[in-house]
Amino acid sequence: MGQMIFADIVPLRLRPKYFSFVLGAWALGSVLGPLVGGLFVQKATWKWCFYINLPFCALGFIMVPLFVRLSAEKASFGSKLLRVDGIGGLLFIGGMTSFLIGISWAGVQFTWSSAATIAPIIVGAVAVSACLFWDGATEPFFRPSLFYSWSAVAVYFGAFCQGFLLFCGLYYIPFYFISVRFVTPTQSGLNLFPVTCLLLPGSIVVSVLTSRLGRFRWAIWSGWALATVGCGLLVLLDENTTTALWAIYFAIFGIGNGMVLTSVNVGTQAISRIEDCGRAACMYAFMRTLGMSVGVAVGGTAFQNVMVNRLRELGLPETIAQNAEAFATELAGMASWDPVRLGALSAYVKGFQGVFWVMTATAASGFITSLVIRKHSMDKTLESRFTLEGTRNRKSEVPSVGSYVSEVV
Repeated sequence: MGQMIFADIVPLRLRPKYFSFVLGAWALGSVLGPLVGGLFVQKATWKWCFYINLPFCALGFIMVPLFVRLSAEKASFGSKLLRVDGIGGLLFIGGMTSFLIGISWAGVQFTWSSAATIAPIIVGAVAVSACLFWDGATEPFFRPSLFYSWSAVAVYFGAFCQGFLLFCGLYYIPFYFISVRFVTPTQSGLNLFPVTCLLLPGSIVVSVLTSRLGRFRWAIWSGWALATVGCGLLVLLDENTTTALWAIYFAIFGIGNGMVLTSVNVGTQAISRIEDCGRAACMYAFMRTLGMSVGVAVGGTAFQNVMVNRLRELGLPETIAQNAEAFATELAGMASWDPVRLGALSAYVKGFQGVFWVMTATAASGFITSLVIRKHSMDKTLESRFTLEGTRNRKSEVPSVGSYVSEVV
């Protein structure tokens, strides 16, 4: 929602600067979240990971109506409600939910060939396909015009890949430390700092430079290159990797993801048509969130399947992979020379390497597809039906680079 508001009230050339403030808040949460969550799990109960969000939700619920005041077009509530594409939304959301259920079950609770896996995937694919062809609404839930060029397809695919990489990494890197390095949940959150702390600098540098230069492709390409290298280095993690090495791996991964996070967002705005900027911001957020969901699900499938294969080779029970989180605690209490411990550790490492190989392939796909993105101007005139109260409803001209720099300084 915040990005949609920016698209309506802030010129494109200045949007990266304002988006960096949002990224700052997000990065702060990303840094503190794993640490605080680890403390809750270790000292209290995992339920507090959810309870702690309620005060922040309440604060936002109070502050947004007080401070975000937009002058919108005059229309009755009924007429606005009629413009909502309920059927399209039901098809798309229901279809994606069904698809993700099938993906998350595949190779974990059921085999890939099981009807319990295939059925929800097929139902989801059919429902989403039906949404793409549904045109019975005035303003359809899914707008094909957003994907009017290969450049547009590439940036939205990049948003999906970035969400996939980030959440897959944020989930499985702490799990690696807990299960292979036997650290506490709190320490695993601290070990994420090279990733989370360097996301923000990478994003801010890209925000400033894209606004000053009016170019964004260089940041997408550089970010994807670093992210691909970072994911490839994660494959080298094992039970003996030194602190200096994994810190370097995580730093490269974090900087690359930070650059991609901002540059792909700017790219969706620059490539979209002026009248579609708000919807483009929404589609970017959706594709990125979809990537997060798919990343965790596919990562879990890759981890368990690779781990099961390794356990079979070693003659160990496959149930270890099916209960990997619970068994990690039991593993930490075994003697260091125990053959079961040594074999299970080897299986865990192989499982994580499987996840990181999937992440590397995803990052490489994002990099390769980004090469088709063509040059687009960031000096667009702001046209919107919405304005902040107290401002004039006019076409906003993009300020000069000099005025932008003086404002930042």
